[in-house]
Amino acid sequence: GKRYYIAPENEGPRLAAEEFAGLGFEPLLYPWTGNATEELGHKIAGPEIGADTALPGFYHHNFTPLRTPLLPAEVDRLRQVAAAVAESAVRVLKTFATGITEDEMAARISADLLARHITPSVLLMGTDERIFRYKHAAPRAGILKNYGMLNFCARRHGLVISITRFVHFGPMPATLAASFEKAARINAELLHATRAGATSAHLYAVAAKGYAAAGVPDEIAKHHQGGPCGYLERDWVATPNGSEKVDAVQAFAWNPSLQGAKAEDTGRLHNGEIEILTATPALPIIETAVGGKIYRSAGVYLP
Repeated sequence: GKRYYIAPENEGPRLAAEEFAGLGFEPLLYPWTGNATEELGHKIAGPEIGADTALPGFYHHNFTPLRTPLLPAEVDRLRQVAAAVAESAVRVLKTFATGITEDEMAARISADLLARHITPSVLLMGTDERIFRYKHAAPRAGILKNYGMLNFCARRHGLVISITRFVHFGPMPATLAASFEKAARINAELLHATRAGATSAHLYAVAAKGYAAAGVPDEIAKHHQGGPCGYLERDWVATPNGSEKVDAVQAFAWNPSLQGAKAEDTGRLHNGEIEILTATPALPIIETAVGGKIYRSAGVYLP
């Protein structure tokens, strides 16, 4: 079939030169004074058209199954952007010092990413008590005293990477260190269970069992645990009755968290093996053995 893109006339030249060049798409343009997407879409494709966003005149449809498994070229791009994101996370985390504001933390990682043609899509910066109080600590008026969280998602070539890292100034409380060990254990168990055919419900059950074993069974109710990703921050998240299944070649980002600690990286499944794409060996690592394999989660950076 033929391929088209529909856009306002004023966007046509840039789209033709920078987005669709060499891809064989034909432009369908309309004056910016009125949106003709529905009219032009039906003109070329007939009355029944599916869309993955809610648009008037189109059938809303979930295209996620059409985007998995990731193709080899997509995996290469995913690996490249993940490495760049991990490098940015380390570079920026090491610039944090006591007295920095959460807004400045967000500004620094945003600038570092944008300079590498990577667009931040989620920015969650927390400091001290806000990290314990809120699972999604959007940047506010917090000022770092001892403990800081760098948590963000970022996109390049449409592919999204998720990562979280922490810094602590001064001795880290033993209770917080223990929470990171527990989060790493749940993360390792989720990684070990992420295999082709595993259902959303099964993966949720793995996480729930991990929280129970850690002595904090109610923590799972306070935040989603993550799931497969690619062109969205999460294609789906693990839920108690979820029927979605893991594909043989798929990216994923788990994010178990409890009592101020969290483990979050982006990885991929291939041939039954887990590859962590956002590994940061320059920062502390927590190793956890599950099923005879060693899984690595990020620890807390102690300057």
